[in-house]
Amino acid sequence: MVRRALILIEGHKGNGLEYVQAARRLGLYPITLSADPTQYDYVATDSVQTIRVETDNLEAMIHECSQLRTTYDIAGITGFSGDDESVYVAVARLCRHFDLPGPDPASIERCCDKFVQRESLAEAGVPMPAYRLAANATEIETFAAEIGLPVILKPAEGSGSKGVRLCRSIDELVEHTSYLLTGEYIWRSSPKILIEEFADGPLYNAQIMGNEIIGIAESEFGPPPHFVSRELTFPILLPDQEHERIADVSLSCLQALGLGWGPTNIEFRWTKRGPTMIEVNPRLGGAPDPQLVQLAYGVDLITEHVKLVIGDEWNLAKRHSHTATARKLIADRDGILERIDGDGRAAAIPGVAEVRFYVQPGTPIITKGDSRDCIGYVIASSPSHARTKATLQRAVDLINLSITPFAAPSEREQFDHSYPSAAGRY
Repeated sequence: MVRRALILIEGHKGNGLEYVQAARRLGLYPITLSADPTQYDYVATDSVQTIRVETDNLEAMIHECSQLRTTYDIAGITGFSGDDESVYVAVARLCRHFDLPGPDPASIERCCDKFVQRESLAEAGVPMPAYRLAANATEIETFAAEIGLPVILKPAEGSGSKGVRLCRSIDELVEHTSYLLTGEYIWRSSPKILIEEFADGPLYNAQIMGNEIIGIAESEFGPPPHFVSRELTFPILLPDQEHERIADVSLSCLQALGLGWGPTNIEFRWTKRGPTMIEVNPRLGGAPDPQLVQLAYGVDLITEHVKLVIGDEWNLAKRHSHTATARKLIADRDGILERIDGDGRAAAIPGVAEVRFYVQPGTPIITKGDSRDCIGYVIASSPSHARTKATLQRAVDLINLSITPFAAPSEREQFDHSYPSAAGRY
């Protein structure tokens, strides 16, 4: 009997192993296609078959998948975003090429360019911050003056808050403009920079499967000017009317962008104007989002997504209503990680669901001011919001983290060129 295979394009430090395990539970044989499989620890430790291929080359992946079809019944194809969303665009095109269930490639591509995404949403009347698109320093300064400081400056393509900064003064605007245009930031194509009005207010995250909103979370960032996610809680405690307004705007986003197949997560700020759309991501949120949804509602988004990918019927029925909160462990300085422990004691506390470290002692830490600074997380859950928060804080207090600063700037530069970020692929 021919084995049914699930093809995974690239991997993910948080969700990758969970997709492998979900595939196996469903009787599928997972195969990873990656430009560099060694960057995913679980691939080796969990004996996942891998094929090295340039995943930014669609024809090369079509060739590899065609070869695999001579041996396996390819039941479905999915994948993970990295520094940008291009991999998920390729996934959609592969699904279309092999006539497999998958999202519309044009819709995914429309979302990946944040300016095109905003233009589509603005045309549909979705509330969002004022924005402009710039290609050079003169345009950035002109548009920032039109919108008014403070503004957000960010690449029009990318993920994980890479290159995203809050600019509160002309000096900060000039500094970050220089970083993006002539500094360390790496562009995959010609620079396209969004200048956006800063929408101040609580940050909410809607997790959606198909056209169904599974849950809305409250998210907290670390200190500005960066946007590094620190804490996420499902569900958010909102009046019914406010919950309905977020739901209405979410569904308007899906319709405007041609989404509605598979997972989507949408970020909002609740401003004086109500829910203001910040970003639509046409994919499942990274860890620990799916784990929190499962703890809060009893819905395994990863397994249900795999079912959809292979053409099976999914089940999004909620089984309970708890509070689940994750605190991300964020490196606050550059240096060598001397110690990270306390995970065993933290995990032993009743109500703590998971403690995960992405790094080991001896790892060089190079902070970036984005998602790559996350070196682990702690999750707690219970039927009570207050108890969950208290349990999480107690567990986090048991984590011991020590980073010894580099002896000299040259040591940082050496490690910066020799190592990827501490957390690996987003």
